[in-house]
Amino acid sequence: MNFRQHTSKQGTLFLAGKSSKTNELLIAQVEKDEDVLHTAKPGSPFVNIKEKTKKGDLKEAAIFCAVYSQDWKKNKKDVLVHVFKGRGIFKDKMMKEGTFSVKKFKEIKVKKSEIERWLQ
Repeated sequence: MNFRQHTSKQGTLFLAGKSSKTNELLIAQVEKDEDVLHTAKPGSPFVNIKEKTKKGDLKEAAIFCAVYSQDWKKNKKDVLVHVFKGRGIFKDKMMKEGTFSVKKFKEIKVKKSEIERWLQ
């Protein structure tokens, strides 16, 4: 697998796509009950939390997602990240490579200061 990887402070493995092609591969291996993240705006990796989510994992995964997003790279402001389950992801024939829709999501606001701290 050619994904970005990060191990959280709690020891949980996160995987992230690097391109539209690796986002496709990442989503293909997501289990129904696993948490997945993507920025509210286009142009970010999908991030898959590969184990049972522990306290603090969602926020850390959201920052990991935001750091590699086009929203952050272009705007250098707070980034909204959507969190959803694997079972809620779908794709229709008209969607381009690396693009998916979700049925239901929660939203996490990643602050500029949190991203800057991550990058130090």
